[in-house]
Amino acid sequence: MLENHAKLMQFFSSTEEIVGRKKLQKMIYILKKCEVPFEERYQFHFYGPYSEELTLRVEEMCNLGFISEEREEKKNYYQYRYQITESGREFLNHYEMDLPPLHDHIREMNGRSSRFLELVSTMLFFEGLPREEITEKVYAVKSTQNYTEEDIQDGWKFIEKLRGIH
Repeated sequence: MLENHAKLMQFFSSTEEIVGRKKLQKMIYILKKCEVPFEERYQFHFYGPYSEELTLRVEEMCNLGFISEEREEKKNYYQYRYQITESGREFLNHYEMDLPPLHDHIREMNGRSSRFLELVSTMLFFEGLPREEITEKVYAVKSTQNYTEEDIQDGWKFIEKLRGIH
């Protein structure tokens, strides 16, 4: 088992469940931007930062029986729920991990909507720019989401809060 798979397993073991593929993508990206050593490469996609590597790793872990994926039918789409399995927990007991504690970060992010995490991850994607330019980028690339100035201010506060967790 590769180290990157084990890091993701540690992530899943730090929470009861993750609801939604988009939320999972954004949570790992945000953790990566908070100096948690995830190595998946991201590119900007329709819903913000997206990693094909992450999608493939999660699929592999599901195929190995370490992560469960439940598909729920909603009105116009399917929603996915992810949990670590007992086999996944047993595997982690045999693997030495060097990740910071993730529980507090995950709890904070799980308490937020996918829409909000999409905003935060998009802001972090453009982090090298001045804040005013980041706001302009968000309005340009996320125009259909109708984010407000208040949403963006909440996003900055949320980023500061996450980066303050140790």
